[in-house]
Order: sequence, then C-alpha cells, then structure tokens
Amino acid sequence: MKTFIIAEAGVNHNGSLEIAKKMIEVAKECGADAVKFQTFKAENVISKFAPKAEYQKQTTGESESQLEMVKKLELYFQDFIELKNYCDKIGIIFMSTPFDFESIDFLNSIGMEIFKIPSGEITNLPYLEKIGRLNKKVVLSTGMADLGEIEDALDILIQSGTKKENITVLHCNTEYPTPYEDVNLRAMLAIEEAFKVNVGYSDHTLGIEIPIAAVALGATVIEKHFTLDRTMEGPDHKASLEPKELKEMITAIRNVEKALGDGIKKPSKSELKNITVVRKHIIAKRDIRKGELFSKENLTVKRTGKEGVSPMRWYELIGKKSPREFQKDEMIEIYYE
Repeated sequence: MKTFIIAEAGVNHNGSLEIAKKMIEVAKECGADAVKFQTFKAENVISKFAPKAEYQKQTTGESESQLEMVKKLELYFQDFIELKNYCDKIGIIFMSTPFDFESIDFLNSIGMEIFKIPSGEITNLPYLEKIGRLNKKVVLSTGMADLGEIEDALDILIQSGTKKENITVLHCNTEYPTPYEDVNLRAMLAIEEAFKVNVGYSDHTLGIEIPIAAVALGATVIEKHFTLDRTMEGPDHKASLEPKELKEMITAIRNVEKALGDGIKKPSKSELKNITVVRKHIIAKRDIRKGELFSKENLTVKRTGKEGVSPMRWYELIGKKSPREFQKDEMIEIYYE
C-alpha cells in the first residue's frame, strides 16, 4: 500500500503568496502526494492575551504576542483559491488545515476533499461536529491526547456523518522539535488496535529517520513540515526539512514500501538464480565402486553449481548400493524410489 505523504508547508510561507507557490513546486518535485497549508483568521483563533508556546518564544522572540506573530503569517482566502488552482495545475493535492468555522466553510466551498484536524482541535466539540457533517475524508492529529480523548473525537466525527473508513488518525507529538525519546511510535499501533482505524504519523522531530520508521510500522499517512530555508524568520522553520531532505525522506519511504512486500515467504525473482550456486548437493567424497554401499565415508556435501540431489535426502542414500562408478566430487544421482 502506498503511503500518502503530506508535505506540510504550514505557515512557512511567512505570509507570502509567492513563497507559498514555490513551496507547492518543491513539494511536487520532491514526490509528495499533497502539500498542506493553514487557513485561519487570526482574530478568530487566538486571544490577544494568549502567550506564545515555548518553542515559538525561542524561534521568534518574546517581544510580540502569539496573535501578533500569527497575524503576520496569515494569507487571504483569495490567496488560497489561487494556491488550490496552482496545485490542480501542476498535479498535487491541495490541503489546508482550517482553524476556525469561517475557514472550514471556505475550504469546503472551494472543493477541498481532505480535511486535516490539528492536534489543538481534538477537544473542540463544535469544530469536530462541523467537519464531521461535511462527510469528507478526515486526517486527525492526536498530539497531547490520550486514548479516551481520541475515542471521544472519533465518536463525534462519526456521529456527525463521517464514515469511519474515511478517517485516518495520526500519532503526533506537538513539541517542536520533538525529542526522540518522546516520539513513542508504538502509540500509533496502540491507536490502530484500539479503534481499528487507518493510522499514520505527523512528525516534528529533526531529521528523516522517524517518519521512515513509522512507514515500516504500518503508517498509511506521513505528514512532515518543510521549508525553503531553515534560516528564515518564523516559528516553524527550524524544525522543518529543507527541499533536499524532504526529497531524501520521500525516496526512502518509497524504498521502504517496496521492501515491505506482500508478506509471503518465498524465493524472490531476483534470487532464484542463486539457488544452484549457493546451495550444496550430495557428491562423491572419494572414488566409489559400482555396488559399494553409500556411507558417510564415501559421500559428502559441496557446492556444485548445478542442480543435484539435496542433502535433505542424505538418509535415502546411506546404506544403498551405488548403481555405477563415481569419481571424487562427481554428483550422485538417485535411482531409488
């Protein structure tokens, strides 16, 4: 099964439509299935008294409020129409996370097919109901949540009209960057077992190893932040991949997908030719006379480079009469049934 890879542009466009378009191009070139932004009216989402998160203070300073910081990262609805049309033009799926009711209605109106629910909204009942009523495909992030909160969110989405099979639940940790010891990838498997849903992973670690490991564990969706340049100003750039790294991650994931295979243990097509070269066969340990009894003194097992008698038939030969003379190292034929 092909992993659905979301290249998370988020707000790394820094409020610039041109940078956002360039990020769409990069995501497409790197092989992502979708590129995702964030749609919001800052005043509808953040109180003027809300402080910044610690990682935001570290990346953007403490002189401005969270509202002031986010306001600078806002794009207009008309910008998102242009971005969606550009995605359609170059052949990559447009996604954007809505953070308020107005943005949900807008993104639905322009035909967005997959709605991403961010970790911060998993306990927002009215928000979950509104998205649930759309009956679209839903990707639900679960950072900061426990199984009980995930269960409640799923119940609301399903009761509101979204089919369970259309929901993918992403394990996630919201710390930017996430310490490796806090990732807990096995929690993704716990979610899958508990709710029998499609699962994936939204990654905020540095590097590309953890998303690749998540695919090996069975993630059907991977989401990863990227940026054009990690040195740009803004809250999320430092914990994002640059284009070269994004491409490396996607290439590695596609290789892992191929390597996972169908789970049937059998010789692969590429290794069939090695069987006669590597496996051993029964041969004469020394010259053997016609009528001589086969024994461990006159038989041995070596590589022959040809199809011969498998050593698994060793005891079928021991004690039997040799039907003819054999030279040392000559393969033994079996005439006994």
